[in-house]
Amino acid sequence: MNRVYACVDGSRTTEAVCSAAAWAAQRLGAPVTLLHVLDRFEHPQAPADFSGNIGLGSREQLLEELAELDRRRGQLAREQGRLLLEACRERTQGAGAREVEPLQRHGELVDTLAELAGDIRLLILGQHGEDGDRLSRQVGTHLENAVRTLHRPTLITLEQFTAPERVLLAYDGSPTSRKAVERLAESPLLRALPIDLLTVGADTAVARAALDEAEARLARAGFETRSTLRAGEVVPVIDAYTRENGIGLLVMGAWGHSRIRQFLLGSTTTRLIQEARLPILLLH
Repeated sequence: MNRVYACVDGSRTTEAVCSAAAWAAQRLGAPVTLLHVLDRFEHPQAPADFSGNIGLGSREQLLEELAELDRRRGQLAREQGRLLLEACRERTQGAGAREVEPLQRHGELVDTLAELAGDIRLLILGQHGEDGDRLSRQVGTHLENAVRTLHRPTLITLEQFTAPERVLLAYDGSPTSRKAVERLAESPLLRALPIDLLTVGADTAVARAALDEAEARLARAGFETRSTLRAGEVVPVIDAYTRENGIGLLVMGAWGHSRIRQFLLGSTTTRLIQEARLPILLLH
């Protein structure tokens, strides 16, 4: 796990992904890989075989023309991807990243990321992929599948990325959220940034004790912290808190076992991605 991997696809979040990658690379002292994946169904490597579909008596020339069309489309897609990666490399380096490597692959995004997982220290994805307006359900599925499959820290950014000045950790006392606290304490990614801890639920002695324990752990690691416990529904409470307190980044454990888990997983993942008003860092 050595590199920051940033997925770029030419969508409206691509510039923000580059900016986020440069920010993370500088804080982690890690190189960046810009990853562009050509979908194997939209851009097949081998020309399609139409011989069984055209029927008897069709001219061989038509088959050749169709195969040539597929080949040319593939070439154009690869060249377009190469130019995109070059532009993204220039932007990421211009934003402060020292070492930036472009990488183009052919296949499924999640499968590609799974192959590269051993080298991924932080994965960065845009809130909407290419054609996100029309394919929002698929975008949400890709993101959820990536989080489920990779078990790597994943930063989801919006159309613009600004380096956060204050961070909110949604904390529910679950093993996953406790592990998220440990990861934050040990990682340089958010070092020296003030961190708010928010628990959404009933104000009980158990909840208070768990919140105090997490706050103390981060304080020992040198973070400026403050904690809050609020009743209500997870989504509106978190949204209101981020607005009221100038939060620039939301951090959540990806596999908690409380209402935050219900908020994050399944069909609600798409809702989180679509409705988020600030970048989200998902930790396992």
